[in-house]
Amino acid sequence: MDFDDLWNAEESFWIDGPEFYEKRMMADACMVFPSPVGILEGQEILDGLRQGPRWQSVDFREKSQVRSGDTTVLAYKATAERKDSQPYIALCSSTYIRNGGTWKLLSHQQTPEM
Repeated sequence: MDFDDLWNAEESFWIDGPEFYEKRMMADACMVFPSPVGILEGQEILDGLRQGPRWQSVDFREKSQVRSGDTTVLAYKATAERKDSQPYIALCSSTYIRNGGTWKLLSHQQTPEM
């Protein structure tokens, strides 16, 4: 998988639902979100997705990527939008690992821009 495929997967993590996460996320993944959500792990991530609205669109800027062996890190500035809400802007990073020949999300972190 090249970097373009990982960036496409990253966009799907923002827009798609729990079914995509179940396929492309490690079962023991960890995600760090701004308060009040905080730190979620594994099944908590999927449960949270089922309860909240999904993003309708997301745009990535200032993209950075690095790969070392079976680990890839993507870092970027995201601008995401939901219907009837203000855009959400955050600095983000995601770590993928190659697991059984497939790149899977291991961690994700968001820091909102003020």
